[in-house]
Amino acid sequence: MPDPSSRQPRVIVVDDDEDIRDLIAGQLAQEQYEVLSAGSLTELNAAMATRAIDLIVLDLNLPDGDGLSLCRELRAQGSGVQIIMVTARGSAIDRVLGLELGADDYLTKPFEPRELLVRIRNLLRRARSDDMARQKSARIARFGSWRLDLFQRRLIAGDERLIMLSSAEFRLLSRFIEEPNVVLSREELVPERRATAAFDRSIDLQVSRLRQKLADSPGGEGLILTVRGEGYVLASTVTYE
Repeated sequence: MPDPSSRQPRVIVVDDDEDIRDLIAGQLAQEQYEVLSAGSLTELNAAMATRAIDLIVLDLNLPDGDGLSLCRELRAQGSGVQIIMVTARGSAIDRVLGLELGADDYLTKPFEPRELLVRIRNLLRRARSDDMARQKSARIARFGSWRLDLFQRRLIAGDERLIMLSSAEFRLLSRFIEEPNVVLSREELVPERRATAAFDRSIDLQVSRLRQKLADSPGGEGLILTVRGEGYVLASTVTYE
């Protein structure tokens, strides 16, 4: 199967100072990251509602809220997104509080841009390594109200019903679970048929059958969405156990 780490990491820079925001975003773009930017918590929340974010460069002081509160809320929701707090407040208590509330790193303005890049690179590398280790050792993948037993290849509904999957459906669902909230083309869903996938409508049929099985359980409808002209996306977080 394709390595999920092949997707370029997606980083969002959140700062109400447009000049600082553009400077950081420009430097990150040169490092081949997919870069988004936001000037407020409202803009950040809107971005996170529509796509998966790997790392947030988060200013503490924003016009519509405090970065510390956002960090606390994200961790309370179980979000594992990497967070680097960036602030002009440099006291030790601020740094400790930020890290205690779930930030992964902390930088005080002004900072050397190369230092930020190194810290981002290290955090993303560590997160990717942790994710891969967790996936390799996990038996169960949870998404929505469903559980997928990765060893016995069984799909289990929220009411404990067992749903039969064909080998092709299991491979397809496993591929979606590898990259939740990421739009996957036909070629990415079935790489072994990459040469003909763009014209192979049997892939659409497999997705449709899998979607129907998921819709049989409460909360299962709308888990797999079609993105016209691009592919399909599993619109759910995935946790492993």
